[in-house]
Amino acid sequence: MSERNDRQHGERRGGRPERDRRQEGPRRNAKGHERNRRAQAERSYSSSAPGRRSRRADPARLAAFETLRAVSEEGAYGNLVLPKLIRAHRLDRRDAGFATELAYGALRWQGTYDAVLARCVDRPLADLDGAVLDALRLGVHQLLAMRVPDHAALDQTVGLVRAEIGAGPGGLVNAVLRKVAARDLAAWVAQLTADAPDDAARLGLAHAHPAWEVRALRQALTAHGRDAAELEALLAADNAAPVVNLVALPGLGELAEALETGAEPGPLVPGSALSSGGDLHRLDSVRGGGVRVQDAGSQLVARALVAAGEQDTAGERWLDLCAGPGGKAALLAALAAGSGAHLTANEVAPHRAELVRQALRPVPRRAWTVRTGDGRDAAELLGGRPAAEAGFHRVLVDAPCTGLGALRRRPESRWRRTPRDLAELGPLQRELLRAALDVTRPGGLVAYATCSPHAAETLAVVQDVLAGRDDAELVDALGPARGAALPGALDGDRDPSRPWEGASGPATVQLWPHVHGTDAMFLALLRKH
Repeated sequence: MSERNDRQHGERRGGRPERDRRQEGPRRNAKGHERNRRAQAERSYSSSAPGRRSRRADPARLAAFETLRAVSEEGAYGNLVLPKLIRAHRLDRRDAGFATELAYGALRWQGTYDAVLARCVDRPLADLDGAVLDALRLGVHQLLAMRVPDHAALDQTVGLVRAEIGAGPGGLVNAVLRKVAARDLAAWVAQLTADAPDDAARLGLAHAHPAWEVRALRQALTAHGRDAAELEALLAADNAAPVVNLVALPGLGELAEALETGAEPGPLVPGSALSSGGDLHRLDSVRGGGVRVQDAGSQLVARALVAAGEQDTAGERWLDLCAGPGGKAALLAALAAGSGAHLTANEVAPHRAELVRQALRPVPRRAWTVRTGDGRDAAELLGGRPAAEAGFHRVLVDAPCTGLGALRRRPESRWRRTPRDLAELGPLQRELLRAALDVTRPGGLVAYATCSPHAAETLAVVQDVLAGRDDAELVDALGPARGAALPGALDGDRDPSRPWEGASGPATVQLWPHVHGTDAMFLALLRKH
């Protein structure tokens, strides 16, 4: 952190004149919170003198705190909440970067930090007020993983608590964080992992993943033809702050403005860029919708479906079966507009269907239709007509999944998911893929994609669906993926393919954060007979 940030985030003090301690009755601040009335001997302070302890919330820290509260209380996603709060608090680029690292870091490392806090709090963490626990997580991240001086992390976290929760919990937060500050992160991890029951638990504590996810990712690596020894590199990549990926919708957007403000051309797919972050909505090209945020792996999946099969797509009908919130649909619609095809974007939830409409607005209206309905209802999608007459030429099934491939972008999801989710999502994934094949015309293509590398959501789904019907076959996805990528981007050690049957069988494609710098997107291509 720069000297300016050390000053800005570490040395803001708000002293107040001492009040007459002989006054009767509880003392409350402007928000009605009762001030701490404990005896002097029972109080515990930060390293600042009493008159210099912060009594207000730094705007950047407040944005991070409000993000954690939305995630904890409302089930929100941090990557959707924080940008709005950054704009609401009018944070400049530097403060926005601080808030982003603080919020995402605290969410990402929550499990490990909670294990640390459990050693420092004299009661079960479940007994703490949720707001206090979130504030503690922010304090721990500053102490153990950010270039924030200990005194600043203590003072500012206590100030945040006093301003937003009340003076009462301030002493607890100060005392707990002083215990946390007694060791660095490496020392805490060494202490925590010394009691780990197995290797998965050890790696989970060291890399902030639940043990079951560690085991699942190890199995996923081997299932998709990678070396299990890459596991720690994969876990570390999940914890790296993700670079913002941009896409210029073909024929509708240009990356020049983003490149002029510090973005760099993306190395995987054409028309993409990597941005250092900040408030991208300040860019005219982003506000206009021609340039949008989208992971390069998602871009590749959409482009690979278009690159497969016949290249003359004029007059073709395309379907995005699970289109919400609309990222891949927007790219497909733009590609359709440029080639004379038409995209139907289907979404089961009305509010998500509206998000799809918003995403598609920059694309010429002739190129797309948004439909609200259950993607499993093939008859409804076909209007009661046979697939040979009313079916689609290309269908994308971006199936609902656990999201184990996007843990770096949605850090809170790693603590929400359980093995039970795999069992619950599996039947839905199979039903959607079957329906996609049902609405595809003979000779048409279906792309099955998930943002998860777990074999139960990828290979097993495709195997089970193909085993139950004789009108479809797996076709090679590596060739179209390479055709959609920049030259050489998927060669050598970056080859994402796994042969289906022997060394010469058609291949599925699995991208990886530690190899390709993308979400762990899976892609299989199937052709309808």
